[in-house]
Amino acid sequence: MYTVISILIIIASILLTLVVLVQNSKGGGLAANFASGNQTFGVRQTADFLEKTTWTLAIVILVLCVAATAFISTGSDSADSAVQQRLEQAAPQVQPDFTLLPQGDATTPDPVATPENN
Repeated sequence: MYTVISILIIIASILLTLVVLVQNSKGGGLAANFASGNQTFGVRQTADFLEKTTWTLAIVILVLCVAATAFISTGSDSADSAVQQRLEQAAPQVQPDFTLLPQGDATTPDPVATPENN
């Protein structure tokens, strides 16, 4: 489904590019071809049509992008990658002990002086 939505996004993007390139900010472009007053699809209607098409395609692209995020594969169905498995095997999950010891307690051994740390 993600592939279908991606293809639709690409098609809508190409159409949006073409519609924007046809427009001219000064009233020219495709609308200039319909300059005669007796045309049923006159200059103003062409500009309105191109503007509505631009907004529609922009909204379609936005909606398709949001919909595409719902169908992105997270990879939770497949097994972990080989790199992830090696990382988990190589480094054991050890949490440091941050217990607070009272100051000057003679019964608590000094962690630096223990032979295990040497």
